[in-house]
Amino acid sequence: MTALAVLDYASVFIFALTGALVASRAQLDLVGFVFVACLTAVGGGTVRDVILDRGVFWVAEPSFIMVATAAAFFVFFTAHLLESRLKAIFWLDAVALAVAVPAGVAAALGMNALWPVVVIMGVATGCFGGLMRDVVCNEVPLVLKQGELYVTCALAGAASSLALLSLGQPLGLALIGCAAVTFGLRAGSLAFGWRLPVYKSRPPRR
Repeated sequence: MTALAVLDYASVFIFALTGALVASRAQLDLVGFVFVACLTAVGGGTVRDVILDRGVFWVAEPSFIMVATAAAFFVFFTAHLLESRLKAIFWLDAVALAVAVPAGVAAALGMNALWPVVVIMGVATGCFGGLMRDVVCNEVPLVLKQGELYVTCALAGAASSLALLSLGQPLGLALIGCAAVTFGLRAGSLAFGWRLPVYKSRPPRR
């Protein structure tokens, strides 16, 4: 199994857990759990593969859908055991983001994409699944929450991988660095309230 496949399986499973937890907060039935989990799990990777004009990963290997479905069933029967499902969603999503961004970077590098495309594919792979999940379940998307470090984390992580590669580091180390930067920034936002400045409207000047 290639490194990209491992990253894809890991991100699919963890993102599926977050999708199913959001479905539990929306009190959906089992089919709804599976739908939201699968949408969250493969959404970012699908966008990535369509843009890169490569075979969509879960179409070539349907076992990804089975992994997401298994995650949905698991959450359906165990979500009630969690003290705070919202907190679990935030932290699992942070882990999933830290896995999915390197997967997007690795896929783009494998297609010999230019560096701006590599960064964008890292961001797209990490962010679009969660965005679809939140929109479908009528939640405020984490990607768009006021001042929240989310897309910034993905952007910094993807850029750090390219910086490490430019310094002559091997791909594996660059992807680990990408994951570390992505998770570190997202965890800091969750644990310490790191935020970006937000726009504040002012009266028009006369």
